[in-house]
Amino acid sequence: MNVEAELSAPSAQVQLVQYRFNEPPESVVRLDSHIRVELCLNTRHHSARACFAGWRSSRFERIGEVFVVPPTIEMAARSDEDRSLESVICLLELAPVLALFDRLPEMSERFLLLGLDVRDDNVRHGMLRLADEARHPGFASQILVESIASQVSVDLLRYGLALPERSVQGGLSPWQLRRIEERLYEVREAPSLQELAGLCGFSVRQLTRSFRIARGCSVGEHVADRQIGHAKRLLAAEESVASIAGTLGFSSSSNFCYAFRRATGLTPGQYRQSLPSFRAIQHVRPARPEALARA
Repeated sequence: MNVEAELSAPSAQVQLVQYRFNEPPESVVRLDSHIRVELCLNTRHHSARACFAGWRSSRFERIGEVFVVPPTIEMAARSDEDRSLESVICLLELAPVLALFDRLPEMSERFLLLGLDVRDDNVRHGMLRLADEARHPGFASQILVESIASQVSVDLLRYGLALPERSVQGGLSPWQLRRIEERLYEVREAPSLQELAGLCGFSVRQLTRSFRIARGCSVGEHVADRQIGHAKRLLAAEESVASIAGTLGFSSSSNFCYAFRRATGLTPGQYRQSLPSFRAIQHVRPARPEALARA
């Protein structure tokens, strides 16, 4: 397995991987402190199948495009094919998931079978977004990964058991919104969900749900919008692209340029050229030498 790209957030790790086989593969997986969610980005082997500890050794069930390996249970997998595969893997930290839901459901046979072939559009869409973010990290990448990973965990458990969620009454109070906006006013790297939740005296789950009620969008979307605004103002102030990338927490200028173009449809240079002040400067013509002499 080759890891081609990787992103980490406090409660999740995302990997883009390539599987290359010299022969039909067999493997055993056991995770004690993570939940593993995997989406095959090409076409999974039709013969891919798995068996969980406690099942008869001869009982292998088919693996779908999206599958889940729950914590503390050993899973054996095999295939009769050796074609290369590309997948996105999301490793969800167990402790934050338990904080969201208090407990995990019983690992019944029905639950394990559902996990081998998760046919839920919300989960698939979330995993595709994580794959895209791993390939091309954008504005507020860590907090976006955190938000999407939390949503994937919610969708998985809803899919399996239709878990009831504790309701959060109302949105955020004015003082909580003010604290968030004061932090986002600072021109630096994007805050994490934990940081914003701490400012509000909330858990991450309460923050994400209450913020959507208050603002009508996710925390990640709001933070990204504020960071884009900072980038535009710094570009208008003629800051260098390298300086802006460092200020906003990007690991490289190229990552910043890609994120800016994905968010706005323009490269940083094209955005600068579109500014009225830049066009005015470009249209100023220097006086001819003879006119200066007459003056």
